[in-house]
Amino acid sequence: MKTEPKALALMGSPRAGGATARLLTCFIDQWRAFNLGAVTVVEAYKAALAPCTHCGYCGKQLGCVYDDGFTAIDAGLREADFLVVASPVYGMGFPAPLKAVFDRCQRYFEAKFSLGAANPIPKRKSALFLAAFGSKDGRGVEMMREQLRYTFLLVNAVLEKTVAAANTDRLPLDMEAAEREIQSAIRAAVSRWQNEGGPP
Repeated sequence: MKTEPKALALMGSPRAGGATARLLTCFIDQWRAFNLGAVTVVEAYKAALAPCTHCGYCGKQLGCVYDDGFTAIDAGLREADFLVVASPVYGMGFPAPLKAVFDRCQRYFEAKFSLGAANPIPKRKSALFLAAFGSKDGRGVEMMREQLRYTFLLVNAVLEKTVAAANTDRLPLDMEAAEREIQSAIRAAVSRWQNEGGPP
């Protein structure tokens, strides 16, 4: 590969030792085991972004009316070759701080459809969705994946795989199974990069 691929992880859980954190740690460990590049982790609860208000600013000029932590996230999205979204399932959806990150991607929609930018984020990237939920009901993961489909389109990401840990309130995580799934997603991305002569 020409360059070391970089990964950006958007972490949606406030619990440092929870199931979502363990899944993300597994990804980071496997990414390093493949001898790939840096992993940048954005913790949504600590970033505490202002929510999008659809004020119209980004429909008239590039950028956002808010000067906050999304500037660093924007840079990470532009540089990353691999995007990870790690989230617990809260009420069949994303926790509010992580949803705020996705909603702030409105700037890319407006850049394309209001300002005529052909591709607001040129670099194509692979994506992995890590989810954990305390019940046996996996419908929330499906709803969240559908929401991610549109966000991934805006940031030029292709979902490689979803790894979902169910019933975490009662059962321990099957880390061996999660590790295999995460390895598979990374391997698929690496294989494509090698075939294409380097990260996209």
